[in-house]
Amino acid sequence: MQREKVDSSSLSSVGYDAGSETLEVEFRNGGVYRYLEVPENEWQSLQSAESKGSYLNTHIKPSYRYRKLAPPRKDRRG
Repeated sequence: MQREKVDSSSLSSVGYDAGSETLEVEFRNGGVYRYLEVPENEWQSLQSAESKGSYLNTHIKPSYRYRKLAPPRKDRRG
């Protein structure tokens, strides 16, 4: 899935596949997560949110199943 860079202190990039309702998020620490069965309206709300990290924490994480694709880097400098 193609992700686009976002302006966020906690997120690096996000992508969405409408056909499978899959949201993919890369965090600044290198962790990559795929959230499942996320409706397109949630994706649109995330894109337009003033704080994408806060929106993810309050609306996406508590409500949708996810899979970890890549663990966070141990060295957080990079």
